[in-house]
Amino acid sequence: MRQDPQLLAQLRRGVIEHCVLALLARGPRYGFDLVRELAAKQGLGTTEGTIYPLLSRLRKEELLETSWQPSDQGPPRRYYELTEQGRTALEGFRRHWRGFSAAVDQVLEGDE
Repeated sequence: MRQDPQLLAQLRRGVIEHCVLALLARGPRYGFDLVRELAAKQGLGTTEGTIYPLLSRLRKEELLETSWQPSDQGPPRRYYELTEQGRTALEGFRRHWRGFSAAVDQVLEGDE
C-alpha cells in the first residue's frame, strides 16, 4: 500500500506533542534522544527542527521542566521532564484518544 506523505504529516502533527509527553512520562530525556525514539516508530519519524520548538513551547506552557546534566560524549545536555501539569495534560489526552480512536475505527471498519 502506498503511503500518502501529506496525510501522514497531518496525522503526526495531531499527536506528536502527546507522544513526546508520553515518552517523558517514562523518565527524563534530552531532545535528540526523543527524536531518535520517535524515528524508531513507523510514521512518527520527526526532526530536530520539529522537536526543539515543540519542547520550547511545552516548557513555556509549564508542561515540562528542564535541567542540565553532564554528558560523557561532550558538553552538558538539557534534559526534559514532565511537570504535574504535563502529567495531567497527558492523562486528558489518553482519555480523549481512546474514545476518539475507537470511534474512528468503528467508522473505518463499518461497525455500528
